[in-house]
Amino acid sequence: MTLDEAIQNVSTIIRSVCASAEIRVVKVSEEEARLTVLAPGGDVTAIKDAVFQPVLDLLKENLDLQVLVYDKDAPPPKGE
Repeated sequence: MTLDEAIQNVSTIIRSVCASAEIRVVKVSEEEARLTVLAPGGDVTAIKDAVFQPVLDLLKENLDLQVLVYDKDAPPPKGE
């Protein structure tokens, strides 16, 4: 599996839990990417639970996807 395919698969999982989630992708290298997910507070835990095992499985294929999920309605942390 390629990094792009892995990103697409994880994005599909996220959207299946929360269709309104905003996903921002940053590719760090050919094997590593960071997905920042902004979702309603009620969906944050469900998204984290849904992507946990698939992201671990990707590590076996030498693909490192970091999925950071935030409540889109929460105020930004102080200092930002």
